[in-house]
Amino acid sequence: MNIDMQQAAEKADAMLDATMGAVVPEIQWTHRATTTGTCDVSRYRAVMTVISEERRGSFLGVTERFWKESGYKITGRNEDREHPAIFAVSREGFTINLVIGDKGQAFFHASTPCARKSEVAEPVVRSNGGPDYSGGPIPYPNVRSDFWSAASPAPPAPPR
Repeated sequence: MNIDMQQAAEKADAMLDATMGAVVPEIQWTHRATTTGTCDVSRYRAVMTVISEERRGSFLGVTERFWKESGYKITGRNEDREHPAIFAVSREGFTINLVIGDKGQAFFHASTPCARKSEVAEPVVRSNGGPDYSGGPIPYPNVRSDFWSAASPAPPAPPR
């Protein structure tokens, strides 16, 4: 890959931005700290919207469909009821995953393939709709959604 680590980080950000935009109804999220290796970068987003146990399958399904439509290959799934996850890779070798953590908090993680060494700036896009917890501890999800936080089955999410 003939890009530097900053360009690779921007591509990872674009993958995360597009994924967040594909989730309808909208969710609130915040950045987690960027990590860098010797030639790779990882970007993270923590979803601050509560994803109820009843909605986790729908949330993962929306994400998986979008990733497949975007040309990503699904490389694995964790079917655990409380902490399901899905893992994918892009044609360029970027990985992206979604893991449901404690109390229904969803975490997205995008990692780059090896790129030319360079400085890496923090993401340009700011967290949407709530506090930006980047650089500090991230609380459990604390935003309620009529759809994503609902405790009973409901009709499918609106089309995007």
